[in-house]
Amino acid sequence: MSPNEFGQRVVDWFDAHGRKRLPWKENPTPYRVWVSEIMLQQTQVATVIPYYERFVARFPDLVALADADLDEVLGLWAGLGYYARARHLHQAARIARDRHGGKLPLDSALLQALPGIGRSTAGAILALAAGQRQPILDGNVKRLLARFAAVEGWPGQPRVLAALWALAERYTPAERIADYTQAMMDLGAMVCTPRRPRCGGCPLADGCAAHGQGREADYPAPKPKRDLPVRTTRMLLLRGAEGEVLLERRPPVGIWGGLWSFPECPLEADIADWCRERLGLEVTVGIPWNVLQHGFSHFRLDITPVPVAVSGWSGSVMEGERFVWYNTRCPDDRGVAAPVRRLLVALASER
Repeated sequence: MSPNEFGQRVVDWFDAHGRKRLPWKENPTPYRVWVSEIMLQQTQVATVIPYYERFVARFPDLVALADADLDEVLGLWAGLGYYARARHLHQAARIARDRHGGKLPLDSALLQALPGIGRSTAGAILALAAGQRQPILDGNVKRLLARFAAVEGWPGQPRVLAALWALAERYTPAERIADYTQAMMDLGAMVCTPRRPRCGGCPLADGCAAHGQGREADYPAPKPKRDLPVRTTRMLLLRGAEGEVLLERRPPVGIWGGLWSFPECPLEADIADWCRERLGLEVTVGIPWNVLQHGFSHFRLDITPVPVAVSGWSGSVMEGERFVWYNTRCPDDRGVAAPVRRLLVALASER
């Protein structure tokens, strides 16, 4: 199938079946497209939509995002996962504010120099918001092209990735770039799905090598399996006399970077001694709760929550940048990870 025919079939399908009412399709500025593309990384459209709408309502443009505190940004992101995306979004907004006149640069190399923006995200911003002929290669498009051309191997391998980029470049048309780009993402999400693809509704089926061989399920090859390592931690549910709970801001890098969490006590440490030496608190240690499991892409985290009652102060834990005494009955919008939020809800229900 020639590139011209490929592109024409894709946009014809989009005219009839594509998703045209997505919120980021309305007034598709580079900023709005950028926010949507970052949120859509490893996250389904239906999940993203309410987060996106709340986010752009609070931060309607790049400068508003850049001027905001990171804690507010993380708070609006809480529950969406992969929090490095939010930190990079905020950092990139500040760089663009200070170096690019408060706007995203409409240049692929300059965009890719910003935190969190790779080649495909830069391509999507420029294609969808500026009409530039730029290829994209998100997960949906990788799958579609791997099947169409029967590209062997896992897309995470450099050789396979290079072959897919060559195909993306070959088939990206010169006309109707925004519609074609959205159509390719829609085809992957709605028709060329990971399981049980709807080949009967695909405009490219008669030219698809995988379909012609009856091997749709073989492409793309899966990532080589390996057992996920398990990490363990012990979170202290420190409560004061009025039921307030001590939260600590996590370091800016690493898991849940910049979010608020419970203090984590080393497994080998005596909890009472650790609280006295590190926090200046005299405590009474309760019976640990059941282990709470939380999955990440590269490991599983087993959390042992331990209720701890504060009985006195040998020093003080001052509120500020690092610690806060949090009222579980009047929750605010600060950023906390999903398992921490579940524990806070459980604490609130106990009182």
